[in-house]
Amino acid sequence: MKKAVLDKDTQDEISFISFIIPEFAYAYKMKIQDAYRYLKKYGGLDYLYKHWWALHTEDSYWSLKSLYTVCYKNGGLR
Repeated sequence: MKKAVLDKDTQDEISFISFIIPEFAYAYKMKIQDAYRYLKKYGGLDYLYKHWWALHTEDSYWSLKSLYTVCYKNGGLR
């Protein structure tokens, strides 16, 4: 059986997303599961998957602010 190997970009994407969701939860005083649901409901996850490469080069403050802004514009009121 052949072992699946992820390329470097995929590893980096997974690493960043698994870092930023708990950071978002902490910044906005949410449980991690609630932050995930919030991001999913208000378009933050779609934005994150589409723009993770640019977001990971920013300071985490600005990445979190960008996610918040996207969610807010899509109806998120947190």
